[in-house]
Parts: sequence; structure tokens; C-alpha cells
Amino acid sequence: MKIHQNIPDSAGMNAFRNDPAMAELLKIYLPSGILELALPQLDHMGAMVNDRLEQLALAADQNPPKLHIRARNGAANERIEKHPAYEELERIAFGEFGLAAMSHRGGVFGAKEKLPPLVKYALVYLFVQSEFGLCCPLSMTDSLTRTLTRFGSDELVSSYFDRLTSQKMDQLFQGAMFMTEQMAGSDVGAIETTARKVDGEWRLYGDKWFCSNPDAALAMVLARPENGGVGTRGLSLFLLPRILPDGSRNAYRILRLKDKLGTRSMASGEITLEGATAYLVGEAGQGFKQMTDMINMSRLANGVRSAGLMRRSVNETLFIARNRSAFGKPLAELPLMRRQLAKLLVTAEQARVMVFHTAHVLEASDRGDAAMTRVLRILTPLIKFRTCRDARKVTGDAMEVRGGCGYIEEWSDARVLRDAHLGSIWEGTSNIVALDVARAARREDALSALSGYIDDLMKEATSILGPLTDLTGAYHRAAALLQAVAENPAREAETRRAATAVYNATSACIMAWESARLTSLGMASADTRLRLAHEVLRHKLAARDPLALPEDDESPAPDILDM
Repeated sequence: MKIHQNIPDSAGMNAFRNDPAMAELLKIYLPSGILELALPQLDHMGAMVNDRLEQLALAADQNPPKLHIRARNGAANERIEKHPAYEELERIAFGEFGLAAMSHRGGVFGAKEKLPPLVKYALVYLFVQSEFGLCCPLSMTDSLTRTLTRFGSDELVSSYFDRLTSQKMDQLFQGAMFMTEQMAGSDVGAIETTARKVDGEWRLYGDKWFCSNPDAALAMVLARPENGGVGTRGLSLFLLPRILPDGSRNAYRILRLKDKLGTRSMASGEITLEGATAYLVGEAGQGFKQMTDMINMSRLANGVRSAGLMRRSVNETLFIARNRSAFGKPLAELPLMRRQLAKLLVTAEQARVMVFHTAHVLEASDRGDAAMTRVLRILTPLIKFRTCRDARKVTGDAMEVRGGCGYIEEWSDARVLRDAHLGSIWEGTSNIVALDVARAARREDALSALSGYIDDLMKEATSILGPLTDLTGAYHRAAALLQAVAENPAREAETRRAATAVYNATSACIMAWESARLTSLGMASADTRLRLAHEVLRHKLAARDPLALPEDDESPAPDILDM
């Protein structure tokens, strides 16, 4: 870390050690044995964020992939050329850290069993602070493996599982998801890709409009079998191999790569299916339900990445504010700057709370807890809706703290800001995902499950911290608003406001529960956690007159910015 001519440069800063709240939070979410295994890896990843990973990410971003169609002699030779920096990022993520494998098998970091979801998400939370683009193939490989093992035949699983979870780059099969079409973006039921049975094999015909990681070894594809019906009920899920068992190239072509605002390091393209061989996954006609599991995991991963981007921005703004002077003082001592920094920090901490805790809920759901499955059902779109939207603002405001240098591509700010915009588009735009929150409340009783769960958390917190009626009251008011909106189609226009309220209230309550758990462990950050919860309540859930001066000092609590 260097300061030259009043220009702070955080190069070399360990992103994990610089964020002590992260290590303390993991103590309440991970068993001691798992935590001991994970901490050295988190520290190693944190050391690379502002060093080796940052250098590779900058190089990969500036040298996007290229599509080649033919060899120089005219022979067909379709391939995507990736920059060596991107390939090294692949090796670190897939190989060294096993980020796509650890949720599916033992062996990663020497663990006998597969690791809890939070270990993976905590590492991705750090990794994405340097590199976002590669996190898409990571997520899709991880979620494709999950969907395949849940719904695929034993034969399909045995054929591909080992390669999907390999940490050896010459053996690894990466995954992708080909769903979007020109006529079918968020309206999945409008998919036109057709599946035909030819000589006992399924063949796919049609165009897919937005395919990230288009040269992946395996892709999950939604298609409509002939005479399969209309809408989402007529769709089936297929596994599409890039190379067939006999070594020949499957019958689909990459037409072009997209020139994107962000995630420039990773290839996204358009493909045309020309009778490509594919394997039915699960029961015909259940494709949308099965793909939903993959989409939900991708949505959660998207939220984790957005939370990580916000934390990178917070780390940078705090470092700048403490090490850059203006008007005779460090920026961090200027009242208006402190207020802005606190707003960034509170929003970033809400995101971390929601994704870490949802990973905790996911683990319980995967163990067969039906109530936690319903809680997960609503938390996932809540995160995809609000966390991903918040990342756009936090990363933009953080760029402003750095000033003119933040607009220069050799710093992290511009890349982080561009990448942050993907989260609120990919896997469902904000309107679509907010409506899914309401659908979960209306059709699956997921909101009542969440409310019961929050009540249980707050009872535990109250037993340690004392009365927290302001937080529980705010949650139940928010839940009542969402329920009323979800049950009345005439109130659809209020869906985003209601979903935002539940997100804010839920995050505040979980922060209070975390404070209680930290208190029971004797952690110094326990009080700060509770202060954060009340900052959410005061600034995001309480009514206020926009034209009146506050009756009291609304400066942030003194110790919040010391996190």
C-alpha cells in the first residue's frame, strides 16, 4: 500500500484481513472444524485480491476473448481464444481453490466431505472483488452439477460428474446455461427451440440469443419437444455436450460473441442449434421446474458477487478517506464524507448479511428441512432484486470518492462499476424478480415461513440483548405490506417497494441476531452489528419529512466506520 502525492493506492492490501467483521461473522455460521480449514484459504485469497488477482483481472478485462471460425487454410476450426491472464484466473478458481467442486464432493482443501455452501460463497465473495467475469462460468458449472445430480439419470451423472468437479484443468468440464431467445427473455414460456426424437436420440433445433461461456463442455438447455404443449409446461430440460462421445463436434455453432458493457474477460455469444444431440434430464415436460433450481442457485451466486463488489468498493473508499487529505484534514474526518461512507457501508453490510445467512438457510434446506426450503424460496429472489440493484449505486458512489482517478481504467473502480450492472439484468431483471418475490408469498406461502423464521431469530436475539420490538415491528409491517400487494393484482405497481421493505427489515433483524450470537461469543464487534441494524431501521424503514431538519444528530454511530 502506497501514498504518493496524496493519491492512495491499496495495492497489496489483504482484503480478508482488512475486513475483520468477515472472520467474526464466519465464527457464528461455520462449525469450528470447518472454520479452521477455511480460514487459511480465505486469508490466501484475501492476499491475492489486491495483488495477483487484480493484475490478472485488469489484463483479462483489457484483452477480451476472440471467436475464430476457421483455420488459416480454410478448414472449420471454431474456437474461442482466451487471454492467458483469464486462463490463469480459471486455474486459480477451478483448480487451486476448487470453487466449482467443493459443494459436490470431498477432497477440496483435504476435507473428507463436501464443504458447506458458505465456504464457497465466502471465497467467491473475496475472489469477485478482483474478477467478476469468471464467476459466471464458476456459478454455472457449480449449479449445472447440482441440477444434473438432482434430476439426471444415474448414467448421465456417472458420465460427467468427475469431470465437472475436477480440479485438473486438462480434465475439467465447465458448464453453461442456454435459455434466452430473441422472443423469450424473461418470458420463458415463449421459447421456440425444438427437440425432436431422431432414431431414438433427442436433437435440438433453434437459436439461443445470450449464451455465456458458449464453448463450455456441457450446457443445460430448455427446449420444447414436438407436440409438447405451450408455455412453460411444454418445456423439457436437456444436457448439451460440446463434444460427443465419439470425439466429434456436436451440431451447433457459435455465431458471434457479444460486445458487453462489463464482464469483458468472459465470452458471451449467440448459438444456433442444427440438430445437436442432447440428453433429456429428468422427466419430459418438467424442464422449467428443473431449470428453476439452477436459476435460483445462479441468482444466489449473483447476489454473492454483488455483495463482494460492494465490499471492494467500501474497502477502497475507506482506504482513500483515511489516507487522502483535503482542506487540512483526512477525508474520513469531514462530516459529509463520513455520512456518505456510512451509507455505503450499511448497504454493503446488508448485502453480506443476506447472502451469508441465505447460504446458511440453503445448507439446512439441502438437509431436507422443508420450512427452510420455503424460506430459501423467498430469500433468493429478494437478494437477486435488492442486493444486485444496490451494487450499482454503491459502486458508482465509491468511484466518486476516489474522484478523477476512479474514472481511469487502470484502477478498479470503472471495471467494478461496469460489472455491477450485470447483476440486476442477468437471471431476471428487477421487475421480474420482484414479481417472483410476490409469487413466492402468494403461491408458496414462503413469506409466512420467513416471518416465522425471523420471529425465531428475534426471540433468540432478545434473550441475549433485551427487547428489540422496534426491529420486529418494522419487519411485520413490511411483511404485511408485501402480503397485501401479493394478493391484490391491482397493487402490482407497489411490488418493488414492498419487496425492498422486506429486504431491509429482514437484513436488520438478521444483523440483530448476529449481534446476539457475537455477544455470546464475547466478540468486540457485537455492539457495532446492532448499531448497523438500527441504522437500517432509521434510514431505510422509518418515516421522515424530507423538508425538515432532524431533531437529533443523525451522524453515523462513531464506531461503524471502524469496521
